[in-house]
Amino acid sequence: MASDASGQSEKEKMVATWLVVVLGVSLLGLYLKGDELNQWRRIRGKKKKKIRVYMDGCFDMMHYGHCNALRQARSLGDELVVGVVSDAEIIANKGPPVTPLHERMIMVKAVKWVDEVIPDAPYAITEGFMKKLFEECDIDYIIHGDDPCVLPDGTDAYALAKKASRYKQIKRTEGVSSTDIVGRMLLCTRERSISDNHNHSSLQRHFSHGHSPKFEDRGSGTRAGTRVSHFLPTSRRIVQFSNGKGPGPDARIVYIDGAFDLFHAGHVEILRVARGLGDFLLVGIHNDQTVSAKRGVHRPIMNLHERSLSVLACRYVDEVIIGAPSEVSKDMITTFNISLVAHGTVAENIEYEKELCNPYSVPISMGIFKVLESPLDITTTTIIRRIVANHEAYQKRNEKKTESEKRYYEDKTYVSGD
Repeated sequence: MASDASGQSEKEKMVATWLVVVLGVSLLGLYLKGDELNQWRRIRGKKKKKIRVYMDGCFDMMHYGHCNALRQARSLGDELVVGVVSDAEIIANKGPPVTPLHERMIMVKAVKWVDEVIPDAPYAITEGFMKKLFEECDIDYIIHGDDPCVLPDGTDAYALAKKASRYKQIKRTEGVSSTDIVGRMLLCTRERSISDNHNHSSLQRHFSHGHSPKFEDRGSGTRAGTRVSHFLPTSRRIVQFSNGKGPGPDARIVYIDGAFDLFHAGHVEILRVARGLGDFLLVGIHNDQTVSAKRGVHRPIMNLHERSLSVLACRYVDEVIIGAPSEVSKDMITTFNISLVAHGTVAENIEYEKELCNPYSVPISMGIFKVLESPLDITTTTIIRRIVANHEAYQKRNEKKTESEKRYYEDKTYVSGD
């Protein structure tokens, strides 16, 4: 019995030893696998680091060309940081800005592809500012368009970024620039008396269809006299700017309409307020003929498709109706399942109730019309008045183009770019 017991005891010892060895090997394997897993996680973590890109600009008289540049810049990284040049820097390098910094900041922040905004950015990328971008803002690349950006001394504003091999280039959207838009308004002002004698001809229709007015530029320095709006819209561009998503089945759809000409900070702020009243913001954009009939033959400054893209680029907008009717009908409300129709207190047309046919009579009768307090006292007329009041200064600003810039723009009249 003792030997049996002793034998049994030896067997138990062997089994116990074997279990310890197996367990030890298993634990060692788990440790090694865990170490490999942690190493893999570290490697994967490095690979998943977000690429941050930086783009700067004046963004004065912000238009769809600016928005398309920001869209392209964002496609080169995971996060887009935008520097908005200060008023003082613009004055020193180009001339007085039409829109002050706080308005330009509102515009840039509202662009759907922008993640962060840096105010008071320098016009040129200096050594110190570039170091701040790379070290403090964690920027990987500095982006700019393929059009030249030349400083008053003739040097390239992005020379340092290119030298550091941290520069990437995008295609400029042809057919529009802030200079062109200012030129359109200057031309309208300068030739008002001439065009007023042509009752059957709208100056803006010439602009919208790419025609050159007979009264071409006579040494004024603006290129608008001979080349104003040669924008050719494509379905691809509209898709690029669109959200591509419709409202949910139970979404509260808010509708607001207007011309949205010279898309500005006042427009952005009223759209922000309107979007806060529902789940989906639908914006109606009136066609050129409707705008001209209400505001005169010199309006709109921007044609229907230009205005549509500017509105579509706004982060508060979910969808637009291109060429919306001036009257909001029952059929329209039913078709788009509109829950609320809104209108701002600051607008070009604030006396719609006095019109022979109130465009909002149907939503008013249905109890779904709401007047919104406009956050900013700015209209398209406000922007035009700024140009007119400083006519000479802006004309000189438009003349302030180097020969290299002029060569670049020559014969480039149609939209290109990604």
